[in-house]
Amino acid sequence: MKIASFNINGIKARISALPTWLDEADPDVVVLQEIKSVDEAFPREVFEDRGYSVETHGQKSFNGVAILSKLPLEDVTRGLPGDDEDDHARWIEATVMGDKTAVRVCGLYLPNGNPAPGPKYDYKLAWMARLDARARALMALEEPFLMAGDYNVIPQDEDAKNPDAWRDDALGLPETRAAFRRLVNLGLTDAFRARTHGTGHYTFWDYQAGAWNRDQGIRIDHFLLDPHCADLLTECQIDKHVRGREKPSDHVPIWVTLDA
Repeated sequence: MKIASFNINGIKARISALPTWLDEADPDVVVLQEIKSVDEAFPREVFEDRGYSVETHGQKSFNGVAILSKLPLEDVTRGLPGDDEDDHARWIEATVMGDKTAVRVCGLYLPNGNPAPGPKYDYKLAWMARLDARARALMALEEPFLMAGDYNVIPQDEDAKNPDAWRDDALGLPETRAAFRRLVNLGLTDAFRARTHGTGHYTFWDYQAGAWNRDQGIRIDHFLLDPHCADLLTECQIDKHVRGREKPSDHVPIWVTLDA
């Protein structure tokens, strides 16, 4: 089972680039972030024609998440529990039925949090606390699950080309990193770091200041796997080359393969 995560930064802007990558990479399941589209306007046919079922949790002009799946989906839910007043479309989850086992797939777009300190950063930390609570609830079920998407978290200095540039940014503040560590310390596995160590591995390059050409990247798109799911992990890779194509997102896909 190949599961990918991709912050596409607008489905309309990526309506050519995304299908091209899908045809090449051929993932079974994809969680998308920042579709920036209401559900009714999402171009479902483009993906249904490729054999994917489409589930969206959209929002006009910003945010928005989706799941594309060639495998059967069950129990699709939208919205991260814990705050009934939060109307941001940032969370979608569903159970994917594999050949050997079912996996609960959670797609997320964690708040950016800038400027920090301030209300946006308070919202980010509160959202991460809700994410922690959801992870605990899922772990209690003792069934395989993963949480994948744009976390807007630089976990460690090695995850940035220029760590000093992010010291005062919401993505790299100590409180942000501590909240991410608390998630991992529940018993979750950072899939990429379970397979690859060292510097130079990024998933995001800003459009500004020639960041891509200078490889001024950061790793902020992550797969966190519970112990049952981590036992199924066979590979995790970043499709860096996608960033160099025409009309790219500022993120690139990251994917795992599971023996499921």
